[in-house]
Amino acid sequence: MSGKKNDDRESGDIPVEEFLRAGDRALRWIARYLEETRAYPVRSAGAEGDLLAALPARMPEEGEPLERIEEDFVRLVLPHLTHWNHPRFFAYFAISGSMPGILGEIYSAALNTNAMRWITCPASVELEKRMLRWLARSLGIPDSFSGILADAASTSTLLSLAAAREKATDYDCRRRGLAASGAKLRLYASEEAHLSVEKAAILLGIGLDHVVRIPSDMNYRLDAGALRERVRSDRAAGFLPFAVVATAGTTATTSVDPIPEIAAIAEEEGLWLHVDAAYAGAAALLPEKKDLFRGWEKADTIVVNPHKWLFTPIDASAFFFRDPEALRRAFSVVPEYLRTPDEADNPMDYGFQLGRRFRALKLWFVFRAYGRRGIEDRIRHHIRLARAFADWIDGEEEWERLAPAPFSVVCFRSLGPAGKARTEEALAERNRTLLERVNRSGEAYLSHAALKGRTALRLAVGNIRTTRADVDRVRGKLVEEVRAMSASASARLDRAQGEC
Repeated sequence: MSGKKNDDRESGDIPVEEFLRAGDRALRWIARYLEETRAYPVRSAGAEGDLLAALPARMPEEGEPLERIEEDFVRLVLPHLTHWNHPRFFAYFAISGSMPGILGEIYSAALNTNAMRWITCPASVELEKRMLRWLARSLGIPDSFSGILADAASTSTLLSLAAAREKATDYDCRRRGLAASGAKLRLYASEEAHLSVEKAAILLGIGLDHVVRIPSDMNYRLDAGALRERVRSDRAAGFLPFAVVATAGTTATTSVDPIPEIAAIAEEEGLWLHVDAAYAGAAALLPEKKDLFRGWEKADTIVVNPHKWLFTPIDASAFFFRDPEALRRAFSVVPEYLRTPDEADNPMDYGFQLGRRFRALKLWFVFRAYGRRGIEDRIRHHIRLARAFADWIDGEEEWERLAPAPFSVVCFRSLGPAGKARTEEALAERNRTLLERVNRSGEAYLSHAALKGRTALRLAVGNIRTTRADVDRVRGKLVEEVRAMSASASARLDRAQGEC
């Protein structure tokens, strides 16, 4: 009898009262975390495998209290985090999940919708359309562009180049494959373009050998003249040039390629033009920065990531396209079980993903909570902070700025004492050491880049809670570590001389 009773018992979710108590604890913890993030070291100090070693090898047989799971989250997970939401996270492209965006994410998780087609979640599909239109109009992207929200710029770039490949092969590749088409496709991008271009070439069967990296000028902008010459020489050699990627905000320096010139070449040569503005595109909201993006309205596709500089929790990548039919012809496959009597405009037809989260909800919260002017003010604040740091670098003999700083990223390096000549190899070693010392301290987190054979440190401002004091703190830490390095070198020299 007891066995039958257990078999008949229904197992559902946890009790609502327990969820409410846990939810209250979670929101209070999140609020404290966001207010007190500076108390944490920015970068995890643990070694690889530390967390794995602390976790059981198998899942528990019976359920555990939520309080115990929360305690283990703080005890086990938190010490092994690199805090991307920290105000002194200055590495890569600094990002931030704002409080309104976090709320939108919570509601999205609770609804747990799948917006692959209109019928599967009308609100998600239609809110996504409206949020993308709000964003496009604020950025100056024409109403003739449509769009979808993807998970990342790398996905958006992949979708763009897949559509370009199909158009170049008269949409035969999706049916018979690239080998059967016989096309020797060539793809072009600056040597400063993001690695997602090469990853897309791998996935699309184009091959790394057919990604042509065009040299950049001294300001790290694609050389349009070199692009034109290479496209024409490749065509004469029997290749089929099919697409070019222009970058508005390169990964290393945030330089902006000459988009009008590239667009003109693309039109002359029949190339698909994709503009990667994943990071810097948000700055197009500012009237004083719009000229930097002149020409992107002639692109076939554009990507801007709200999760980079529009204070939206990861992941949210706005992928805009001028010709929806080109995307549909590249990707649309509708099995019988997904057909409906009234075929609507469905997001799944513009990419390869069927599972699509309700990303638009967090954009709705962010855009409404701050408004266009509020977002503009915060972006300008970040640009001012970066400008102040760049001005400090420019005013110091022992430091050097290595690239323009049009937005909120500064590339720089330590030179050491004035008048002391150093090789590029020695400077690279010096700055790698300095980077590791700063990052290991937990005070801040910076990243680095290679710029025409020179090693640069990068400070990227982008967190909504970053203040002038945070930038001053990392500046002070850099100076402190340089002095410590000098003292250590002097001590080693004294020991060596004593041994002699």
